[in-house]
Amino acid sequence: MTLLDLSQPLFDNAPNCPVHPPVSFRRTADHPSDGWRMEEIAMATHTGSHLDAPLHKIAGGASISDLPLSTFVGPARIADLRGLAPDTPITPELLAPRLPGLAVNDIVLLATGWGDRRAKTEEWLHHPPFVHPSGARWLVEQRVRGVGIDHYSIGSLGPLNDETHALLLGAGMWIVEELKFPAAAFTLPQPVKFWALPLNWPGCSGAFCRPVIEVSEAITRG
Repeated sequence: MTLLDLSQPLFDNAPNCPVHPPVSFRRTADHPSDGWRMEEIAMATHTGSHLDAPLHKIAGGASISDLPLSTFVGPARIADLRGLAPDTPITPELLAPRLPGLAVNDIVLLATGWGDRRAKTEEWLHHPPFVHPSGARWLVEQRVRGVGIDHYSIGSLGPLNDETHALLLGAGMWIVEELKFPAAAFTLPQPVKFWALPLNWPGCSGAFCRPVIEVSEAITRG
């Protein structure tokens, strides 16, 4: 089995949602003075490649530890949306033709290409493509189990962000954000097998994860 990594790296001062605390990595011990090496890390739980549980937006909703681990593993379809301009709303008209064969309980992964543009720029921080509430309603109607995107927020930070999150999470869905799609992801037959296991953080509204696509040996050998 080969795993295709869809995660974004985390490091000191890494790009992240500008309303969250900055990412901090600090070395607290090292070999010359202490005989070992250790780091101290500080950041919000919704930083880097991470999962949103319903509790993130819905009062009384399920926390990340309330959701069974099995829900974060399953068939996923990649919607190739690369090339979208800044501030483009992702609507049903964009989604439907890029998700042929979508089935109930599938996972939807939105590849806008903006994971490759990750940087502390005005454009990346404040003007990415985003899932419009109409697109969120369409996804809910398809009864998918989870949806991911290659940016820190599926709804950006604009005025429609809260509505998009509320629609998806209010339907009991989970969201995975800050993905990065390698070129090989677009050559795989659909659906792919997706994994995004959260850290064991009881009661939290979200958690870091390592999103990957499982690639069979038959596919990797061509």
